[in-house]
Amino acid sequence: MTPSRNVIIAGAGIGGLTAALTLARRGFRVVVLEQAERLQETGAGIQLAPNASRILISLGLGEALQPHVVAPTAIRVRQASSGNDIVRIPLRAVEARYGAPFWVVHRGDLQNVLVEAASNHPDIEIRLGAKVEDFAAHANGVTVEARLGVQTIDQRGMALIGADGLWSVVRERLTRRAAPHFARRVAWRTLLPIESLTPEFRERVIHLWLGRRSHLVHYPVKGGALINIVAIAADQWREQGWSVPGNRDELLTHFPSQLWARPARALLNLPEQWLKWALFERRPLRHWGKGPVTLLGDAAHPMLPFLAQGAAMAIEDAAVLAERLAAAPEDAATALRGYEGMRQARTARAQRAAHRNGSHYHHIGVEAMLRNLVLRSMGGERLLSRYDWLYDWRGA
Repeated sequence: MTPSRNVIIAGAGIGGLTAALTLARRGFRVVVLEQAERLQETGAGIQLAPNASRILISLGLGEALQPHVVAPTAIRVRQASSGNDIVRIPLRAVEARYGAPFWVVHRGDLQNVLVEAASNHPDIEIRLGAKVEDFAAHANGVTVEARLGVQTIDQRGMALIGADGLWSVVRERLTRRAAPHFARRVAWRTLLPIESLTPEFRERVIHLWLGRRSHLVHYPVKGGALINIVAIAADQWREQGWSVPGNRDELLTHFPSQLWARPARALLNLPEQWLKWALFERRPLRHWGKGPVTLLGDAAHPMLPFLAQGAAMAIEDAAVLAERLAAAPEDAATALRGYEGMRQARTARAQRAAHRNGSHYHHIGVEAMLRNLVLRSMGGERLLSRYDWLYDWRGA
């Protein structure tokens, strides 16, 4: 491969693989360096709002995704203590309103579809077990140093895209900023077969329960075969790393029977196996890149999960990045600064909105009562319209 049309991407997650596909579609040749020895089906469910689904469909992935996705009919916001609805946000007309569907999907299913599409593209190469360790910009682009087993390899290209997640090596080399900080929230995640649940919880609905310093989200994935459950509570983190097996008894202490309705407690009591995650955040960066190097997705703007837009923002990044680089392939540095300029305000707004939602979800006392009153008075249609800025995004 010659460096002139060769782009290097660090990371084969959702953002990195989408970037590879959008760039290849624009005539670039792409090498994806992924430190994992093999790509496994990991994680849990994610929400793909219309701003993300329209990009995936435009890449020709709609048919491949169809067996795996579920189009929820509503978001049902519920009061934890009683189980009563606070408000129901209708989603049946989302595609007519925004021109693309609202989907929920298992992260592993989405990644598998992206991997298959990238692996079958003649201009995309995925190199597994290749961990980016450093890079150097020069007159002809950038040289990336990566560890491949016991060997060190050099990969040359016109640009390097750091899509290597929250703990990004590319970001560390670029900014030398502090590591992510713990957001004082812990998430427990699991999956359940849909046949093990009551009819109420088998609905194609996103359930959002708001409680005292805690909340619960569950919705169907795997084409409706499984229910994805995420329980988030204010907590400390004393574990090694950022993800460990979770203990059901410990989880239930954050969702006590005097504060949580019986159906929610019964749901949390069903799974025997949980995965426990620490939630981390970072403040928005003033500069994402330098020269022929930039960041994408969580490496640039990690999102707390309270807006369900982490994957969507990475997918949007990929579309804008490819458009900007294709517009000025002879000057990667200028193209990348243009991409950053088009993305920074929007992703920072999404980060702030996610952080704000996290506070609203966990209100207690009078603040919780006022929150519920406002949600009820607005109604589902008006609440949905508040996200027009987010869901109706049509690209650069």
